[in-house]
Amino acid sequence: MKRDMDLLRALLLKIEEMPYSGGHLMGGIQIPGHSDEEVSYHAQLAQDEGFIIAKFLKPTTYFAVERLTSDGHNFLDLARDDTRWSKAKEKVTSATGTLTIEALKTALNALVQAAVKAALS
Repeated sequence: MKRDMDLLRALLLKIEEMPYSGGHLMGGIQIPGHSDEEVSYHAQLAQDEGFIIAKFLKPTTYFAVERLTSDGHNFLDLARDDTRWSKAKEKVTSATGTLTIEALKTALNALVQAAVKAALS
């Protein structure tokens, strides 16, 4: 299965919206236009990146998210704005021909720093 950065971002945004109850975020996570398999796979990728802490019930697609990590919140703070997200993806893809989490974080950080610098000038 291919990694879809937009799905990963949408999943993290959805997790952030969920109510926290008793150590777990409750409720099924569905992302319109994506199968349960795709969502579960991307939740595993989010955990691999240290963005979430979750438990996966194999061999099913069910998973329970305990919480977003600090890194997950930081990534979302950088990636939340649709315009900044699109611009970062475009810059990374045009410069490298590929799209990785680390490259996106670098581009998103650079865009935020440029905005802060401009605001302080």
